[in-house]
Amino acid sequence: MKKEIYISTDVETNGPIPGIHSMLSLASVAFDEDGNEIGSFEINCEDLEGSQPNEKTMQWWQENIDAYNETRIDPVHPQIAMDRYYEWLIDLKSKGKILFVAYPVAFDFMWVFWYLNRFKGESPFGHNGIDIRSYAMAMYKKGYLQSGKEHYPAEWFDDLTLTHKAVDDARMQGHLFINMKKFNESSSPSH
Repeated sequence: MKKEIYISTDVETNGPIPGIHSMLSLASVAFDEDGNEIGSFEINCEDLEGSQPNEKTMQWWQENIDAYNETRIDPVHPQIAMDRYYEWLIDLKSKGKILFVAYPVAFDFMWVFWYLNRFKGESPFGHNGIDIRSYAMAMYKKGYLQSGKEHYPAEWFDDLTLTHKAVDDARMQGHLFINMKKFNESSSPSH
């Protein structure tokens, strides 16, 4: 049976939607089924030709200028970024079933899926994604509003915090997911 590989991913952007706006930074941290970190990927992207930054998003970045400046270090053309990322994903895919993991998956997956399809013609993830908050809903047997990070025990966070640097955030949420998964598996009957 194929092993699952959880690829916790975070993107930083200059607007809410790909194409009109640009992905500034992309990072993924891969974990095996036992929760071991087995690889990471990080890259900054140049703006898409013809795209425009979103005014509201850029106001937010002004309040987080150090994190924004991190996204502008050595950016490469999106084609180069996706070539490298695709190669990294294909290598992982040869070792198991790759699953996109994010918080929230709807935002990060949309960007990565769009960029991969635009520059590589396909996404190695297919449509396989895990939303951490939705996973919490199932664990807690509660609604969406009662399943946010503010309701999680401190030990799930491994003393990692959100910095808005993509690789830091991808690693933090990856550890969060793995800790939730381990807790869930230890407290749930097997089937």
